[in-house]
Amino acid sequence: MTQLVELSEAAAYRVKEMMRHNGEEGSYLRVAINGGGCSGLTYGLGFEKELTEKDQLLTQHDIEMIVANDDVDILKGTQIDYKESLMGGGFTINNPNAILSCGCGTSFRTATKVGAPADC
Repeated sequence: MTQLVELSEAAAYRVKEMMRHNGEEGSYLRVAINGGGCSGLTYGLGFEKELTEKDQLLTQHDIEMIVANDDVDILKGTQIDYKESLMGGGFTINNPNAILSCGCGTSFRTATKVGAPADC
């Protein structure tokens, strides 16, 4: 069965480090979809203290993630990883629902959701 969002061990380790560094232990990791970017949709990752009735709760590698019900169809099957290179590190997001991504790789659209494209 496909998970809604799959968080790699490397990504979970980095999220835990960020939580400690920012005093966010006990917070949820919000995985979100926002309008914008040249293709119309962008990803958002952040910390939140509250879970609402409009959210789904997922737990992986001792990280509690929340996803808004409105974002479930767009994120289904998405994989979040963290990669290090000589140029630094960063989170990577692989979304099988994205049918178009912008040249800079920060925005996308799906077959059912275009979003609100903006200038890059």
